[in-house]
Amino acid sequence: MIENLINWYAQKLEATALSDKMVVFIENATIIIVTIGLALLADFIVKRIIIDAITKITRRTKNDWDDILVKRKVFNRLAHLAPAIIIFYSLQYIFNAPDLVTLLGNITQTYMVILVLRVIEALLNALLEIYRKLPISKGREIKGYLQVIKIFFYFAGIIIIISIFSGEAPKALLTGVGAMAAVLMLVFKDTILGFVASIQLSANNMVNMGDWISMPKYNADGDVIDISLNTVKVQNWDKTIATIPTYALVSESFNNWKGMEESGGRRIKRAINIDMSSVGFLSPEQIEKFRKYHLLNDYITEKEDEISKYNKTLGLDDSIVTNGRRMTNLGTFRAYLENYLHKHPKIRQDMTFLVRYLQATERGIPLEIYVFSNDQAWANYEAIQADIFDHILAILPEFELRVFQNPSGADFNKLA
Repeated sequence: MIENLINWYAQKLEATALSDKMVVFIENATIIIVTIGLALLADFIVKRIIIDAITKITRRTKNDWDDILVKRKVFNRLAHLAPAIIIFYSLQYIFNAPDLVTLLGNITQTYMVILVLRVIEALLNALLEIYRKLPISKGREIKGYLQVIKIFFYFAGIIIIISIFSGEAPKALLTGVGAMAAVLMLVFKDTILGFVASIQLSANNMVNMGDWISMPKYNADGDVIDISLNTVKVQNWDKTIATIPTYALVSESFNNWKGMEESGGRRIKRAINIDMSSVGFLSPEQIEKFRKYHLLNDYITEKEDEISKYNKTLGLDDSIVTNGRRMTNLGTFRAYLENYLHKHPKIRQDMTFLVRYLQATERGIPLEIYVFSNDQAWANYEAIQADIFDHILAILPEFELRVFQNPSGADFNKLA
């Protein structure tokens, strides 16, 4: 039909008094103008009418997924195909040279392949955004899988483009690619490792978006903000971004603090070193003094009764220090600290609760607190921990205990 219309138009031009060259020029110019006009008309119809109509419809719907498709410009990229198709089928009528028509046709087809790839990329990005709005996305990240799909389509697009210009069938090109499998595996080694690692991370629920992980080897300590095929990005607490190879999370060790966040408590594990030379037995005056402490009243009464019964059972002479059992200032302080933490409103009582001695060293006796705060926020957690140890350092002299620390220049000046 188009050829008949062109022939009819050519005959009308030939019937005029114009020269043959002028007839050919006007005919070609008319075809070019009409082609450009049709391409612009198609672009206008698709973009200004169809796409605008789709956008208005999506805004009225209650679903979010269609809005995401519009935002990711899936339909806009698809609209570019209409002018390209018109130009591709018009080339044979514009140019008489077969070789030029073939070359321009190949370029136009390549452009359409690239457009299709961009549409697929936008569609996959939209699917990822839609997926992340679903509740199931909190336990599984699929960005790595979608990246593999993108790589597959990019590879297929390259094969098709090569096929267009070479004239070979895609199947024949794929056969040649098979012989280069070893080279491709070397080139895409990180991608293959990342893909396998992504499957393992997802299947074992090892890392998800928003998890707090720490990996000192890569200077990573913060929240996971992106999980891709090749890398995992972590925003550290100082706002820097650490990039970790995805396969490193499978082949190497790292800490995931998700369990702590879900438990409702955050561990406080810190010790102070007590000077061993300050440890001693309590005198009767000290016992009476501590009996007046609210947090030690019950402990002193029970412990004194227990020791007294024990010593009487063995018939020991209490007047001799080495005979029987006695209360010490360090043991009494440990009991005070336990009761203090039991009464503390910011300490979890239903989780591991220890106030213990560690192995004594040349730096004294480490007295360690191993408890959990009920506030996980970093600033609040540090404030709770600081308040506890402020109190410990301030109350130690009441028990005639000293904190061990290496001598400083001021200490030597006092001796001088």
